[in-house]
Amino acid sequence: MNKSTRKGQSPKPHIVNKNWAALQEQPLLMANPQAALPLLSMIGQAQLSIEDMLGRMSRQFVEQLLMMAAQSVAGPKHPGRSAGEVRWHGSQGGLINLGTSKLKVSRPRLRGPAGEVNLPGYAALAGDDALSRRIADVLTCNVSTRKYARVMYRCADEMGISRSAVSRHFIKESAQALAKLMDRDFSKTDLAAIYVDGIIVAGHHLIAAIGVDATGVKQMLGIVSGSSENAKVVKDLLGSLAQRGVDMNFARLWVIDGSKALRSGIEQLCGEAAHVQRCRIHKIRNVAERLPKAKAAQTRWVMAQAFKGDANTGIQKLKAHAKHLHAQHPDAAGSLLEGLEELFTINRLGVTGELARCLATTNVIESPNSVVRRVSGRVTNYRDVAMAMRWTAAGFLEAEKAFRRLRGHQHIAALISAMRPVPVQLKKAA
Repeated sequence: MNKSTRKGQSPKPHIVNKNWAALQEQPLLMANPQAALPLLSMIGQAQLSIEDMLGRMSRQFVEQLLMMAAQSVAGPKHPGRSAGEVRWHGSQGGLINLGTSKLKVSRPRLRGPAGEVNLPGYAALAGDDALSRRIADVLTCNVSTRKYARVMYRCADEMGISRSAVSRHFIKESAQALAKLMDRDFSKTDLAAIYVDGIIVAGHHLIAAIGVDATGVKQMLGIVSGSSENAKVVKDLLGSLAQRGVDMNFARLWVIDGSKALRSGIEQLCGEAAHVQRCRIHKIRNVAERLPKAKAAQTRWVMAQAFKGDANTGIQKLKAHAKHLHAQHPDAAGSLLEGLEELFTINRLGVTGELARCLATTNVIESPNSVVRRVSGRVTNYRDVAMAMRWTAAGFLEAEKAFRRLRGHQHIAALISAMRPVPVQLKKAA
């Protein structure tokens, strides 16, 4: 006896064919299953490809939906019928968006006392928002507007998207994406660290900011046009963050390059709440480029060793090395001493390990910058800064999709505690 038919047990249902079972759930196709047979025959005779068949079936499916929508408004179509609030009025061609292209369909027309009556659902099918998003995704994946049509499947009865149409869709979607990026609200986000760095796109200077919350999650905060050496631009960026809920009086770590305007802007808006960490990679590069090859290698090693230890010890080591360089390379010595204290901010806060390596440089924002350069580098003619902003926003949002938690994020709580110590009176009350 089969185990499933033992006494007290009901036999388990046996599905002969899972594909057939799934087909039972398709009411429109099951209502007229013979409709697909001629198409299958044409495929067998190599007169039709599978993409063509899917295109024709898509059109039939959509036209059935539109007919059902018309019936829900005007009732069943009846020969010679002229009465009623809404009447059938023939048919006309239409276009709907299908994936990455447009599909020609025939749709019924309805008329009422006030004129043309819209079909329920047709506007949503014909709307181009989803198509614009899909086109923007394709373009940010390194496909140019000229080559767009070549990488898309073309089914029967489909219309391709022209280069100019692709461009229009991308302009619309990227402009909306930029607006949404600059409208993001951070009033309920506890940002433990903010990275700020500049990028040049087609000669246009832009500044971008990425935030890291208390759990290590990274997200784009915004971009503005202008150089990080421009005090007004810096204030525009920081002011935008303040308007969108970032409390500038809340202690957090700011990881920046050596921009004096940026440092000054942070100090003016945040005061003592700002813990500024200068990017060590930028500093090492700035010092080394002022030295001959052998001396540069030695200086890089000295700086790397100094960063590993106690803040005061490391500062003394670098001051001694600057004194050693001053006689023959005063420019390098001056660069090394400039902003020296802020190279050791994370050391004073007790940050070590993976978290220290992530917070000591602007690499977190430099990596998305590389995606921006790849995406924006395919454009040969930027008409204005607005176009550069759109492409830059598209690149950053594409990079954001691959963002992972900051390495060492398990220790961010200790960093926050070091920056925001609990007052003594509160400790006693507790």
